[in-house]
Amino acid sequence: LEHVRVLLVDDDPDTRGMMETVLSQRGARVTAASSAAEALACVDRETPDVLLSDIGMPGMDGYALIRELRERPGARAIPAAALTAYAHADDRGQAIAAGYQLHVAKPVEPAELVAVVASLAGRT
Repeated sequence: LEHVRVLLVDDDPDTRGMMETVLSQRGARVTAASSAAEALACVDRETPDVLLSDIGMPGMDGYALIRELRERPGARAIPAAALTAYAHADDRGQAIAAGYQLHVAKPVEPAELVAVVASLAGRT
């Protein structure tokens, strides 16, 4: 994952910290955001290569975040995965319909997290 710019969005500091550590150890450049609003500000500063976002967050949720990004010309094509405890088939369908390419159920294992980012970044 050398030099892959990952924007990681999760309101849970422990989850965010674990994922940031795993990806950074693999060479990814991780920017962590604790909310969708913070994530949008990050995208305004630098377009990531990959977006990983929680769905259930206070305020703007992950569905609203991806819909907003898909409306922005510079962010429309960012490969994105929803990492969420919402793991039912209809949750997956809703995530894909909202604009995510992948839906990954939490808790996510480190190897799976790395594989998801590699796949989205075209590094597989």
